[in-house]
Amino acid sequence: MVPLATAGAAALGCVALAVWNPGDDGPPLCPTKAVLGIDCPFCGGIRAVASMTRGHPLVSADHNVFLVALAPFVALWWAAWLVSTWRGRPAPVSPLRNRGVAIALGVVALGFTVVRNVQPGAWGAWLASGAS
Repeated sequence: MVPLATAGAAALGCVALAVWNPGDDGPPLCPTKAVLGIDCPFCGGIRAVASMTRGHPLVSADHNVFLVALAPFVALWWAAWLVSTWRGRPAPVSPLRNRGVAIALGVVALGFTVVRNVQPGAWGAWLASGAS
């Protein structure tokens, strides 16, 4: 069953992150951060997942609040996929296939990227990925 295989792969990735424990002291893994010196919408995502697997949601949000905010929606879509597969129905259509949802998500990601790089006071500093 594909949804369970997907969940298994995600769980293995989380276990690998828990073992590896990516920290803030290494080079940035994001090419945008390494080349341009700015945070993309996904910068800090690996550290956010690692912190979440350790039960530190606030630290996780500090690394990448955008991905942490998206996680419940992804989990709900996955659950709908699992249930539809169990019932023998086609998988639910990805919300990203809806043009309005895709545009809204893109606008939010762009806004998040701008705010986290402009750093207006404490909020911008908190929204930054924290990578060197």
